[in-house]
Amino acid sequence: MYITEVSLQGFRNLAQLKIEPSQGINVIYGSNAQGKTNFLESLYFCAMGRSMRGKSDQQLINFDAEESHIRMMVQRKNRYDRIDVHLKQNEKKGIAVNGLPVRKLGDLFGTLYAVIFSPEDLSLVKEGPGERRRFLDMELCQLSKVYYYDLQQYYRILKQRNNLLKEIQKKPDLAETLFVWDAQMAEYGERIISARKRFLLRLDEIAAEKLSRLTGDRDHLQTSYKPNCEEGMLAEKLRRNLDRDIYFGATQSGPHKDDVIFSIDGREVKVYGSQGQQRTTALAARLAEIDLIREETGEEPVLLLDDVFSELDERRQKFLLESIGGLQAFVTCTGIEDSVKKYIAKDNLFYVENGVITPQKNKV
Repeated sequence: MYITEVSLQGFRNLAQLKIEPSQGINVIYGSNAQGKTNFLESLYFCAMGRSMRGKSDQQLINFDAEESHIRMMVQRKNRYDRIDVHLKQNEKKGIAVNGLPVRKLGDLFGTLYAVIFSPEDLSLVKEGPGERRRFLDMELCQLSKVYYYDLQQYYRILKQRNNLLKEIQKKPDLAETLFVWDAQMAEYGERIISARKRFLLRLDEIAAEKLSRLTGDRDHLQTSYKPNCEEGMLAEKLRRNLDRDIYFGATQSGPHKDDVIFSIDGREVKVYGSQGQQRTTALAARLAEIDLIREETGEEPVLLLDDVFSELDERRQKFLLESIGGLQAFVTCTGIEDSVKKYIAKDNLFYVENGVITPQKNKV
């Protein structure tokens, strides 16, 4: 799978552009704040229907524009797909695949598989459980429309249950109606727990191998699932914790409270790991994503690397570039590192300045 053409209009500071990337490693370079990350953001949006930065859709529109357009052509084996994105102030986003409107994001997933790694990925290891749940959910949604549907239903039910808990504080008799939401919440929650458990068992195996190679077998990674509720026990836990839920006016049990623990040699990386170990752990997890997508779908994902090489020493740069051989990759950087040059063709360079991306021929 690879992108053959990208057209942008009014997307952040990228007023208008059209490029035809190569199937290999594409390097987008230039000074800071010129539009490199914005370009990667547009590619990610076409895969996931949202920004990887968690921004609102309206924030993606150029300050001087009323609307923004992205058009992308994707080739996979003997098939071409066209993804169109239309963002407009004060209106819902419009997404279409091959001219057909996408009514639910689940219908977009799988048109383009993408994996992104950036310095901000340190938050995957360093920050709270919400970042790691987001990592889990975004990857699983790409791989399974069923998971996406279950997740949407679960959070819809969770919202309804929390609203009812607040009402029960005022009208205790309403507690008799909770069983309706509890049964549905347990049904979808158990599916989510089961899917996350299976996914993390495989991720643990692959990420451990990646980290071992990244560190010359010095560090040994373990990725473990820390569910808020063990599989098969959610209905019972909801019942047991009912009084506490009513007191807080919020559901305290379920997969929305899950976490993932990354450990190196038995010590939690978030607490005891150096910044280098935290960064390498996040990179190993992202590289494992590539293998999982390949295994589950038979497709090679597109890799988005945002200013990653400045954060890695030369040996890790070399390992990363060798690991992504055969993939289409988009790499942003301020300058072309000597260690990177031998991995890229001369016509795979794009220079960014003031939101304008220009192909650079024979510059390496």
